[in-house]
Amino acid sequence: MTYTPEAHSAFLWTVIGSPWGLLVIWLVLINLVTFFVFGFDKWKAKYKEKHETVRRVPERTLFLLAVIGGSVGALLGMRVWHHKTLHKSFRFGIPAILILQIVIPAGLYLYWNVIR
Repeated sequence: MTYTPEAHSAFLWTVIGSPWGLLVIWLVLINLVTFFVFGFDKWKAKYKEKHETVRRVPERTLFLLAVIGGSVGALLGMRVWHHKTLHKSFRFGIPAILILQIVIPAGLYLYWNVIR
């Protein structure tokens, strides 16, 4: 027996119940987390000038957050917080990750649904 939701909550159950909905929820959450981690690291960078014991977020972690879906949040975090904008690895790497995250699924979609 399946649950059919009422009209007022149908949209939420439709989104949560589908694989695409879960993907959208994941992307929203990981991008929010990535955005705020960039801001937190920027705050730590400013705070560290006064205190030597403050540990920063490793660059590897910032890249990992972008790779697992937070590339838009990383780009927004770089712009809003003015963080890591002078590092060539971030300035070119984060947009490259975003481009790959768009091109690879689009290419797979075209291959499986149009070309093949």
